[in-house]
Amino acid sequence: MKKSVLSLWMVLSTAFLIAGGDLSPVEPVEAGKVCHQDLTFIEEDVNLMWQDQLYTDAEAGAIARTHNAGKAGTWNHAVNYCRSLYYAGYSDWRLPTSDELQHVHRIEGQVFTHFTDKDFWTSTPTTEGKYYVVYPADAYIYKRNKSETNYVRCVRCTGIKGEEIN
Repeated sequence: MKKSVLSLWMVLSTAFLIAGGDLSPVEPVEAGKVCHQDLTFIEEDVNLMWQDQLYTDAEAGAIARTHNAGKAGTWNHAVNYCRSLYYAGYSDWRLPTSDELQHVHRIEGQVFTHFTDKDFWTSTPTTEGKYYVVYPADAYIYKRNKSETNYVRCVRCTGIKGEEIN
């Protein structure tokens, strides 16, 4: 019995190492080390702070399957997501207007650390009962039904000369 357990252990250990396993001890995580940061982009010329957060696989899946998940979903989901968002120490986030979202995407270069090449909801209604989305690659607006799923990027106003409005 002892020989068979030892043999099994040897076979499994060898298979683990061949498969790329690492038996070295795991280094402990430094105390206070931050894994995720609440990133923002501040657009100083118009006093706006933008949410700059990683888009997850679950959110990409929500777009593909027309569901709501985090920073992706229907227009109503987008409005509620921004209203209830607590991010980077602030809770006064909102869905941007089409003008605001177009303006930030017309800035030369990629200003956001986390981005995707799909449409983003705005709070601006169209005349047909739809709402505008902005496609970040060209900063053009397009009309979408409220029941469609698109990405969400929330915004908040900042104060003048670095002071925050609360």
